[in-house]
Amino acid sequence: MKAVVMAGGEGTRLRPMTSSMPKPLLPVANRPIMEHVLRLLKRHGLNETVVTVQFLASLVKNYFGDGEELGMELTYANEEKPLGTAGSVKNAEEALKDDAFLVISGDALTDFDLTELINFHKEKGALVTVCLTRVPNPLEFGITIVDEEGKVERFLEKPTWGQVFSDTVNTGIYVMEPEVFDYVEADVSVDWSGDVFPQLMKEGKPVYGYVAEGYWEDVGTHESYVKAQADVLEGKVDVELDGFEISPGVWVAEGAEVHPDAVLRGPLYIGDYAKVEANAEIREHTVVGSNVVVKSGAFLHRAVVHDNVYIGQHSNLRGCVVGKNTDIMRAARIEDGAVIGDECLVGEESIIQGNVRVYPFKTIEAGAFVSTSVIWESRGQAHLFGARGVSGILNVEITPELAVRLAGAYATTLKKGSTVTTARDHSRGARALKRAVISALQASAIDVRDLENVPLPVARQQTARGSAGGIMIRTTPGVPDSVDIMFFDGQGADLSQGGQRKLDRVFARQEYRRAFPGEIGDLHFPASVFDSYTGSLLRNVDTTGIAESGLKVVVDASNGSAGLVLPSLLGKLGVDSLTINPGLDESRPTETADTRRAGLVRLGEIVASARAAFGVRFDPVGERLSLVDEKGRIVEDDRALLVMLDLVAAERRSGRVALPVTTTRIAEQVAAYHGTQVEWTTTSPDDLTRVGREESTIFGGDGRGGFIIPEFSGVFDGAAAFVRLIGLVARTQLTLSQIDARIPRAHVIKRDLATPWAVKGLVMRRVVEEAGDRFVDTTDGVRVVEADGRWVMVLPDPAEAVTHLWAEGPDDASAEALLDEWAAVVDSAGR
Repeated sequence: MKAVVMAGGEGTRLRPMTSSMPKPLLPVANRPIMEHVLRLLKRHGLNETVVTVQFLASLVKNYFGDGEELGMELTYANEEKPLGTAGSVKNAEEALKDDAFLVISGDALTDFDLTELINFHKEKGALVTVCLTRVPNPLEFGITIVDEEGKVERFLEKPTWGQVFSDTVNTGIYVMEPEVFDYVEADVSVDWSGDVFPQLMKEGKPVYGYVAEGYWEDVGTHESYVKAQADVLEGKVDVELDGFEISPGVWVAEGAEVHPDAVLRGPLYIGDYAKVEANAEIREHTVVGSNVVVKSGAFLHRAVVHDNVYIGQHSNLRGCVVGKNTDIMRAARIEDGAVIGDECLVGEESIIQGNVRVYPFKTIEAGAFVSTSVIWESRGQAHLFGARGVSGILNVEITPELAVRLAGAYATTLKKGSTVTTARDHSRGARALKRAVISALQASAIDVRDLENVPLPVARQQTARGSAGGIMIRTTPGVPDSVDIMFFDGQGADLSQGGQRKLDRVFARQEYRRAFPGEIGDLHFPASVFDSYTGSLLRNVDTTGIAESGLKVVVDASNGSAGLVLPSLLGKLGVDSLTINPGLDESRPTETADTRRAGLVRLGEIVASARAAFGVRFDPVGERLSLVDEKGRIVEDDRALLVMLDLVAAERRSGRVALPVTTTRIAEQVAAYHGTQVEWTTTSPDDLTRVGREESTIFGGDGRGGFIIPEFSGVFDGAAAFVRLIGLVARTQLTLSQIDARIPRAHVIKRDLATPWAVKGLVMRRVVEEAGDRFVDTTDGVRVVEADGRWVMVLPDPAEAVTHLWAEGPDDASAEALLDEWAAVVDSAGR
């Protein structure tokens, strides 16, 4: 049997290490990753190997040649353009068409028993056998479920946490029969997991999964690269190390000179012909490459140093990576997580802060303090986005400097000359950051329409009127010290997951576009924004019957930007209204849960005393709405959703309503009673927005005060929900309490459990296994439906070490019992 080693990837997340070196040549314990792979193949009798190459192909060919030094026969299949995982193997079809073959990545470190994998493939008579393993964090891989016979049942490439249903992932190692080439088109980009495997499974072809025991690490990030070094030194992976173990865990290669007065605390590795002087200290998990000089007094701990590096006297390297041919001068300090590219010079007494990237061929001046990356090409970084955009503490995590870089990255994703709409809430912090954002956009050849302080729905609506995108800066709801930088697409909705990843990549690489002097973007301030908004709202939302109804309402603007729209809106509606808290208060740009509750209690008192039809309270940015009925009682947000749903469905009598899967199933009863149906979405706002934009959708909501009125907008809009509600109440001539009373009571209980990141995937696999034969819905997370209709939903939080659980039953006690049962499953898996 022949093998195929895929060695064509660029390894962009590992830059600057891969700026001038292909990823398979990155050294792990002073030997290229791909050499570890080839030696594994040889151990299992796979001596004839085809290597697929594309990025910096000549370097791979020059290093390994024809494989003679390894006792193997290597040939190469060169891609003129990226062809994807399947396309690159198809490119080598001529050498593989006669027999089954094994596919393996040239940049993953493993010691799997490939002989057992091949035997499994033959025993099952498989067309394709996918080698699987279990990992703590499955987000970057294809997660897979197999049945008792090993046949693949479900497969999902690179899921979000809401889609995780297992911690069993695809390692990119396959055994295949040559018939598989019939499913791969030549000379186009095709992927195994995204294109070929789904088609095979659709046709019922024998696709099996083999869960391998042993070590596997996809060396795709700086963190995993450093971890792989430590794992080799700790003996966690069965690979060969050159050299001699002179004391437990201390490996020294041939020709290395280590002074007797040097301090060595293993496990560590010192490469061939390296020189370590007296009083130098090399500590755990450090790898020193070939021909490296470590001068007296230098200190290295968890450092990975490539070949031909000079490390000066009293320099200090902790948890960093240093590229080949680089000079680290006297008393320089490189902190944890920093990466120095090839052929750099780090001057005397300079300090490079943690997580900084210095790209190849750069000089850091003596005494310099480097806290931001010195860039050439690109680099990888952790995901930026949370549930509300990019969030953090003002002037600690979210600084003007960060705002400039984010805006520059966003501008780079757009065409030159595009227009971006900017807006903010009424806080001083948001005002200051918005000015930084505008400057960065203009400097990147983007025209800016600045709305200044407007409600969030107005910012979204104005963005959708001819802008390529938008940026809104607001105080984080409920957290006065924090801010959110929110990014919109051309329709005013939050950036999709794909859009977020694109912005993430550009920001991580720090490749910001800058305009030539004649291309600097323009800045203008559109006039009559509020009149335009209210005029469009009243044209699109049905207001018939309001003026004649004689309704009286109380409106609480919460001292926020919603108060800027209300005078024009209420005047044109012709409704008898009392507005409270209309003025802006810069000292209160958001409100805590207790403040909100107290405001609703006060609103209820005013509604009852004024004998109003109902009261509404806007959040400070006018996005969400809370209700009080005519008796002054608070209508809780989950009930308010059902009340609005009942009113809309009763009037429309057809169409779909968009609701997240965490909503009570009573919503289905309400919708069906009036001839409408529910479209269940994930808990992600952009998914709810996506369904809200579709033509047949008549209503949407999230059960937390967010309402979508599709005839006007596909996003949450407090003012639009308010206008729609007045019209509905006026035409039905029913009170809110009467509507609420006719809807059955829901019993949904929520609980959050702390879950370490390392076991989130395991938790979701256990939940699926525990579900057994019960119906499982994986729209978002895992929802398990009991035979009696009760259900529980388990959803890992995408930003925190938390797992969310919801349960619904016919009463609180049964829902609580179900929640206890599944909380125990989550808790036991998370230990």
